[in-house]
Amino acid sequence: MEKPSIPQGTRDFGPAQVARRQYIFNVIRRTFETFGYAPLETPTLENLSVLTGKYGDEGDQLLFKVLNSGNFLVKERRGEITPLVTAEDLDAGPKAVLPKIAEKGLRYDLTVPFARYVAMNRGTLTFPFRRYQMQPVWRADRPQRGRYREFYQCDADVVGTDSLLCEAEIVLMMAQVLNGLGLDDFTIKINHRGVLRNIYQALGGEGRETDLFVAIDKLDKIGRDGVSKELLEKGFTEPTIDTLFALLGVEGSYAEKLSRLLAGFATAGVEPDGQRPTASDDEDDSAFYRGLNELAEVRDILQASGFKQFDRLEFDPTLARGLSYYTGCIFEVKINNVAMGSVSGGGRYDNLTGSFGLPGVSGVGFSFGVDRLYDCLETLNLFTETGETPTRVLLTNFDQASGRAALPLLAELRAGGIPAELYPDAGKLQKQFKYADAKGIPLVIVLGPEELAASVAKIKIMKTGEEKTLPLGEIVAALTV
Repeated sequence: MEKPSIPQGTRDFGPAQVARRQYIFNVIRRTFETFGYAPLETPTLENLSVLTGKYGDEGDQLLFKVLNSGNFLVKERRGEITPLVTAEDLDAGPKAVLPKIAEKGLRYDLTVPFARYVAMNRGTLTFPFRRYQMQPVWRADRPQRGRYREFYQCDADVVGTDSLLCEAEIVLMMAQVLNGLGLDDFTIKINHRGVLRNIYQALGGEGRETDLFVAIDKLDKIGRDGVSKELLEKGFTEPTIDTLFALLGVEGSYAEKLSRLLAGFATAGVEPDGQRPTASDDEDDSAFYRGLNELAEVRDILQASGFKQFDRLEFDPTLARGLSYYTGCIFEVKINNVAMGSVSGGGRYDNLTGSFGLPGVSGVGFSFGVDRLYDCLETLNLFTETGETPTRVLLTNFDQASGRAALPLLAELRAGGIPAELYPDAGKLQKQFKYADAKGIPLVIVLGPEELAASVAKIKIMKTGEEKTLPLGEIVAALTV
């Protein structure tokens, strides 16, 4: 007999784990709805034409493709069988074979399906359109701790506005969720594609821009030496690399880093790419760059909003995630006291809906990785005690008569909104107490022949062992207080 198993990179969740996960979902859901985001769900399957080309070459390789139903190798019509895959296709390789055998794939993230939804429903939506989405996604990645092939994302996006209020509110939502979960040692990192572009310009436009950004994003993984080696192999010179690290190495507070990078750009002769909207006529226009300016405005909005955790917000010019579609601010969240990758990330995208026939619609969004949040909470022992069941009350079952007599009380408890169950089999009281304790049921109502004769019931608090006796008519009221 074959031993049962599940695919690598997937997991089963028992009742206690599901209860903990629901706790995380509820904290995130409450936060999203507090900020005016409405729920949305999209299909598990998307057409591959929707998914491919949106995540870069590496992302396309990680898409789970779904074989066409039936005999995907041949087409049968009126008794004639036509091969769908020819020898020439096989010789040409996977890119020639794939479109003929697979038209659909499992969603890779929630952002691209959201963009597809917006484009398809543009005539019925009210813009700016805010939505949150909490569903599983799939990636054919190498499984490891904190990285799974099937995992949940919790996204919040707003499209149809360029306002930097949205970026500031992303920071507020990130902080509110993490504080709500008790993960108080965190860092919200923020950068801007404009800053990365200015860094490239400060290097004299040497080498390929994408190669530079990809290497910068690996700095925390492979260090300065690893990044330098990679850039040298890509054609960058040593003096250019030294200039790069001088710019990336700016230190100080959020505002101080902005100021020092600004000075570095000016020294390098980088041309400004935008003016500060609030700048007066006598200010030097050359002092303002779009990326630095927008990061400064996000900080100003946060200050006006009463944000108190600027010690948790870091301007990090090395942050370069989402290179294939982020165009403005970029976000990433790390939990500092756990060896874990980012638990949240996002950014501004100016034309993600353009590939679906709706150009010029700017949006910004971010996502929480529930599985990584779960691992962080578990590592730090931040979960409260959670039983394997939502049941609050167990009614004992001594014999057939007492079991039948307990049914009206069971119905009253449930009608009063109290999750309750009757032990299904008549048996020894100790066995029933052991069952309640194992499942984490906090209260046991003992309803035996003596109690029934007196029209009372004993309530036992499992955690302390304390018992009290109440009239049957007062049980529900006592437990709903």
